[in-house]
Amino acid sequence: MDRIKARYRKLVFFTWFLTLDLIMFGAFVRLTDSGLGCPDWPGCYGKLSPLGALGEIREAAQAMPYGPVTLSKAWIEMIHRYVGALLGLLIIAIAWFAWRYRRELGHSPRLAVLTLVAVCLQGAFGAWTVTHQLMPAVVTAHLLGGMGLLALMTWLAARARPHEPVPAASRHFLPWAAGGLALLFVQIALGGWVSTNYAVLACMDFPTCHGRWIPEMDFAGGFSIIRGLGELPSGEMISQSALTAIHWVHRNFAFLVFAYLGPLAWRMRAVPGLAGPARLVLALLAAQLFTGLTTVVFQWPLLIAVLHNGGAAGLVLACVTLVVRLARSGRAAAPRPAAVSPTI
Repeated sequence: MDRIKARYRKLVFFTWFLTLDLIMFGAFVRLTDSGLGCPDWPGCYGKLSPLGALGEIREAAQAMPYGPVTLSKAWIEMIHRYVGALLGLLIIAIAWFAWRYRRELGHSPRLAVLTLVAVCLQGAFGAWTVTHQLMPAVVTAHLLGGMGLLALMTWLAARARPHEPVPAASRHFLPWAAGGLALLFVQIALGGWVSTNYAVLACMDFPTCHGRWIPEMDFAGGFSIIRGLGELPSGEMISQSALTAIHWVHRNFAFLVFAYLGPLAWRMRAVPGLAGPARLVLALLAAQLFTGLTTVVFQWPLLIAVLHNGGAAGLVLACVTLVVRLARSGRAAAPRPAAVSPTI
């Protein structure tokens, strides 16, 4: 039985790590404009890899030298798809393992099955991202799906990992932690809307925007959902005031997230069993502030932008860990294996 639990734990943690990596690489795909590096799906010009489509890729690159199709972008996009396929296979294995050995593992396989459903939906949104030509609503939904999948994998990992018991008296933090997680997902959605609409540089100064605290903004245009990339629902090109509205809302909602999660994590850092993830929340909030400001000041450097996406993913996994541990507070924790070093 211990061998089964150990194998399951290793499988879950490897898949969790790959999910986090895939989210980071997905940000790299988006930020390098490689989402249409192969403009069909699931292959590349009908081939399994860009190697079989060199002629088509070269023709597309010659027709549009600064367009979305180049050999490097094709490889970036296809590597993302290959890793996504591997992730799907691993989650199928987790769901099978959780169902087959549900008695030995001591918990229901429903969470693992839900994770399998989520990765299938995520694959569908990945296909729609290409077939809908990077439509902002679809790309943002794909980003949120990735973060949701990371949340489910973190839930599986947190449930499988022994940790210091959390006192039952700390359970009153649970609704507050759940509320913080919900706020975080709203902010991630706003950040995804900024990225998919290429509104990162809509405000080039800080803390003001265009030299004003409340600049001229078109909220109706900026937050119209059903429209193509760079367009308004009418088909006109999206205006600067609409892009400013997108950027300004994301920037200012971040202050609400900081004001909520910061003091909450500060209070939970002294609670046994919560100290690790609470301190991680505080560190990542500081890192997000730094990378967010640096992205604007240095005009969207690729590495900093990818790290900003990674910081958001890190906040998701830390907040989910807090929620799961609080939900299980008061339960006797299994003894920590001697060979496993403490983690969050």
